[in-house]
Amino acid sequence: MTRYTYLRPPSLAAALDALAAPGAVPLGGGSDLLPSIDEGLLTPSAVVDVQALPGFDDIGRGADGALRLGAGVRIDTVAQHPLVREHAALLAAAAAAVGSPALRNMGTLGGNLAQRQRCWYLRRGVACFKNGGDHCAAYAGEHSYHAIFDTGPCHAVHPSDPSVALEALDAQVEVASQRGTRVLAVAALYEGAAHNRVREVTLADDELIVAVRIPAESLGGVWHWEKTIQRGAFDFALVSCAALRRSDGVVRMALGGVAAGPWRTPLSVEEDVASGGLDADSIDALAERALYDATPLDGTRYKVRIAQALLRRAMSVLTAS
Repeated sequence: MTRYTYLRPPSLAAALDALAAPGAVPLGGGSDLLPSIDEGLLTPSAVVDVQALPGFDDIGRGADGALRLGAGVRIDTVAQHPLVREHAALLAAAAAAVGSPALRNMGTLGGNLAQRQRCWYLRRGVACFKNGGDHCAAYAGEHSYHAIFDTGPCHAVHPSDPSVALEALDAQVEVASQRGTRVLAVAALYEGAAHNRVREVTLADDELIVAVRIPAESLGGVWHWEKTIQRGAFDFALVSCAALRRSDGVVRMALGGVAAGPWRTPLSVEEDVASGGLDADSIDALAERALYDATPLDGTRYKVRIAQALLRRAMSVLTAS
């Protein structure tokens, strides 16, 4: 049994002070933290409950028109909130695809973005690249759920659905510590995750995700969300796709379930989709070109075909309106 101190600070400043102590970790909904402790991935000295921090679960629009969501917002609230459904329906759809109703009501937006990967080798204590070993155990083992991009040294994928939508929305993540606040693009949050032995996000031990910001230019527009799963019940994505044609005509597309973070479609493909006038053959060619740099393992080659199919449907939606 892991013993740790439970702290419930009254303010963000007090929470950041507590997180500065060695071994302290934040607690939101606990749907990933508590299993990670139980599985031996974490042995914290203190758990800092941030659920009740003032404003931590607020959703609102700023003077610049941007939509800001506190990191403590429950996933179900993201899926159901009128402001999100009206202005960022792509994110609402991705949030509604997360897990089961119980998990959506427990999990928080910040926790979902920062959760550990679900690779069974990592979660079962196998000495893999991220668990004290010197190589990825999935590479020569069972890897049918693993990555097709930037594969290695770790081949696991990140399980967050909202992160894929947020990548297509050009969202930013606000991160705070005692040293101050910094802002990261969603892609930067997962930069180098496949090469990082100890974590999947570019956060220091004392840093906390405090909010997500979606710029005004990404609100509205034509969107498409699709998630392919193995089971009819709740499951992690084999491949997911988030696509947006903004009101200014700019196109953004991203895939989930294929890399250590959300994978953005090449800019040249997005620009060709934005140009419009695409027939079925052109869409097929663009979908193939988007996956040109994929490097699947033997057991993940099927994901390339799924990803191409999802991109074809997304492009058809974006160019039909």
